[in-house]
Amino acid sequence: MDHETLSQILLRRQEIEQELAEMLKQTGSDFTLDDIRRVIYEEEDQNDLAKIIPMFDSGQGGVELNNIMEVVMDAWNYFPHKALGGISPAEKSLE
Repeated sequence: MDHETLSQILLRRQEIEQELAEMLKQTGSDFTLDDIRRVIYEEEDQNDLAKIIPMFDSGQGGVELNNIMEVVMDAWNYFPHKALGGISPAEKSLE
């Protein structure tokens, strides 16, 4: 498996942000990208990931839910976490 560079990680983070923003817009969510960033940054355990999914709840079908889960998992791995000293799990893998 190839290891990503910091610039690749930051680029992927931007792509994820765009995907999340578009999904929030499509679902008519009252939540923002900052709300998602805050949940991830302030996480205390893996169960906090489940707090993000309802932000996209518009009664969509299983296919949409799978897409949401995939992007949310990417966000979890590429967005900074306070518990990791303000870096993402992807950045932590560079150490």
